Amino acid sequence: MKRLINAQIILAFVLLFAAVASAQNNGRIDGQVMDRTGAPYANVTVTVKNPDTGFSKTLTTDKAGKFTQIGLTPGTYAITVTNEKDNVNFTQQVALTAGQDLPVTIDLKQAAAEAAANPEAQKKISEEANLFKEMKVHFDAGLAALTDAGDVRKQLATAPADQKSGLQDKLNTDYQTAITELGQAEKGVSPKDPKNHAVVLANLAQAYDFSKKYDDAVATYQKAIDLQPSAALYSNMSTSQTNAAIAVKDPAGMQQKLTDASGDCDKAIALDPTSAAKCWKNIGIVLTNSGHMAESVPPLQKATAADPKDAQSWFLLGGSLTAMTVPKQVGDKLTYDIPAGTTDAYQKCIDAAPTGPYAAQAKEALDNLAALSGGVSTTEGQKSAAPKPKKKP
Repeated sequence: MKRLINAQIILAFVLLFAAVASAQNNGRIDGQVMDRTGAPYANVTVTVKNPDTGFSKTLTTDKAGKFTQIGLTPGTYAITVTNEKDNVNFTQQVALTAGQDLPVTIDLKQAAAEAAANPEAQKKISEEANLFKEMKVHFDAGLAALTDAGDVRKQLATAPADQKSGLQDKLNTDYQTAITELGQAEKGVSPKDPKNHAVVLANLAQAYDFSKKYDDAVATYQKAIDLQPSAALYSNMSTSQTNAAIAVKDPAGMQQKLTDASGDCDKAIALDPTSAAKCWKNIGIVLTNSGHMAESVPPLQKATAADPKDAQSWFLLGGSLTAMTVPKQVGDKLTYDIPAGTTDAYQKCIDAAPTGPYAAQAKEALDNLAALSGGVSTTEGQKSAAPKPKKKP
């Protein structure tokens, strides 16, 4: 079975799930918390977070109000002091350079005085925090719907016929929930927060794509790219653009969208050359799955050029070329014009993975092509028929 290579199936929410950086993790924060009276704040919870890497560590101050966190990468850290009993929830941002031992004092007495002197600024900070919380509720709900939809898709693949209709209805509901919730989250993202805005948009685009609203998916991916360009976003957009092309009945319109999809791959490759094979292969898979064999040949040729060891890409290319074989009557024989490169594609599929899942089918296809190459007699009275190439699964 042909499956898309998912460059970005579910994008992680950057403030919570991004990978922790692995280099230069020798920084250190030595902190002290002072309470609203100016005295050391003992046994209070302190959380140290890096919003860019997702690092998060919860500590407790000692009797002197002190805490220490080591093994930190360079970056900006949010240090949050919380104490429900004293109604304390205060965050201070600090910047750490590589290998730095950074002393930090969090003075709640001074912070309270600054808040009293500028109540409007504090009100704005509080409002933005509440909006972020509300936005995150919608984002989490949308992400949960996409995750559930993935589980339902797996069930659909093996479900008995009498259960498929109910599962399909549930799948459609999940997608609509994801679109609604992620749309609400997108409206609530702060303009000052382009990273999270791009993540929300990317997940919304994926929900549109799964719902077969391909033009909406393309437009939404483009909005995410405008905020935070990445190879993964361009690759995903190329797949949505290809699906959108297939839905267009006008040949010229279809070709334009396919050209746009190729352009998206080019942009992905410019940002990350290692994305080339997957991007071109995904376009080829979408086209072959929809029966557009001739259109699938160029992207599959690019995919095999980018990764000559990918047996599946070679097998798909061989199948697309085989489908373009043209029968031709020559005298009393029906001959076949087999496109150049067809047998080579199947052979390279076998060479790339001799015991892989496509090797046996590729060998059978080569046998069929060998039979076709000799032509078939069409003399009256003869019953022989040309062997047909086996269709790809």
